Amino acid sequence: MNGEEEFFDAVTEANQKVTGRIDLDSSNSSRTGKSGERPPRENGVQKHRTALPAPMFTRSDFSVWSILKKCIGLELSKITMPIAFNEPLSFLQRITEYMEHVYLIHKASHQPQPLERMQCVAAFAVSAVASQWERTGKPFNPLLGETYELVREDLGFRFISEQVSHHPPISAFYSEGLSQDFVFHGSIYPKLKFWGKSVEAEPRGTITLELLKHGEAYTWTNPTCCVHNVIIGKLWIEQYGTVEILNHRTGDKCVLNFRPCGLFGKELHRVEGHIQDKNKKKLFMIYGKWTECLWGIDPSSYESFKKQERRGDHQRKARLDVGPEITSEVAGDAADDVPMAQETVPVIPGSRLLWRVNSRPPNSAQMYNFTSFTVSLNELESGMEKTLPPTDCRLRPDIRGMENGNMDLASQEKDRLEEKQREARRERAKEEAEWRTRWFHPGDNPHTGTPDWLYTGDYFERNFSDCPDIY
Repeated sequence: MNGEEEFFDAVTEANQKVTGRIDLDSSNSSRTGKSGERPPRENGVQKHRTALPAPMFTRSDFSVWSILKKCIGLELSKITMPIAFNEPLSFLQRITEYMEHVYLIHKASHQPQPLERMQCVAAFAVSAVASQWERTGKPFNPLLGETYELVREDLGFRFISEQVSHHPPISAFYSEGLSQDFVFHGSIYPKLKFWGKSVEAEPRGTITLELLKHGEAYTWTNPTCCVHNVIIGKLWIEQYGTVEILNHRTGDKCVLNFRPCGLFGKELHRVEGHIQDKNKKKLFMIYGKWTECLWGIDPSSYESFKKQERRGDHQRKARLDVGPEITSEVAGDAADDVPMAQETVPVIPGSRLLWRVNSRPPNSAQMYNFTSFTVSLNELESGMEKTLPPTDCRLRPDIRGMENGNMDLASQEKDRLEEKQREARRERAKEEAEWRTRWFHPGDNPHTGTPDWLYTGDYFERNFSDCPDIY
């Protein structure tokens, strides 16, 4: 075993048996209708499930400090986490959550002016991370060759993704509008690091959106996501960093700053930025929260409001300074204080609403804080096995076991699948055979020139005869 294989396949004491508090029949599934029948439709639109088969497994009895304390500053792919800290989705399905607010792409394609199109694209880029709010479960690492597809006629898109590399882990995806209005694609390989009390996911890979009617391509990279208090205390999430969205045809750029929460939590969830032309002239200002909404306004009105706000802040400064001091330790066992939720976004007069988050289902807290869109992602409808490739996430037994509440089965299947993956790699090494991806191939991004994974095509022809046996 070479150093690279050892790094990504190390098995630690974290890979332990987990006895679930919920012990449901593993045959319990999310399928609906009689054999061979499609789910019921309402006004010709397919209805999707509104709840998971079993409630979320509690993590309160587990401490990961003994597992993680040796991993400070290292990539978390070096260890195998207990299944209790997962959520019943593959990372490929997590990527698909970009599409929850796909209406913003459709809206962009119908806008006559490039500035209006960029506003929609910026809102889409922010909405893509909104589902991560309060999502503290870790998605399952995809197996090499694993795939996921999603076709949503009601939302006007279809989506395909594949795990194209294991060293390092790379997930490639491709989506297109059913009315041929857009193509959305990219390759994602986040770098996870543990910093003593928090886990940080640094984004890697380029995201590309093409609006076909306008001959425009936009590229960007997601912000950094950080989960705090993974050892003790209440888990909470923040996104931070600068996201730059470039329109490669016009040279227009949108610069979005995802603010770190700050000492008093005043900046928690806040996003501020602007759209500028190729000469760096500011054309439009954007502000809001990635967990709530996004607004936009012209630069002069924005600056005028900010001047008034600064004068008001100066008058209130004395009152703010006497508040309780919040300290943060760099290391140690003390939990990071959970920032107090600030009041909702104050709307500047004359602003335009660009996007608002969908409300979550009332039982979301018992379903890993999934959105309604997310709840449907692992739904296995009756007869779907006949049309899916054998590599689709919905057919993965450890995820299915966890979703059904059978944690023992899920843990056992996860161990079996990981060992099967290692054995397959050992066999390829003996035969000196290279792994061949099925639906994507390495190449250069046509707009940035940087290395990327490009869709090969023909997935929806549904010739799955040469798909690998990974489950």
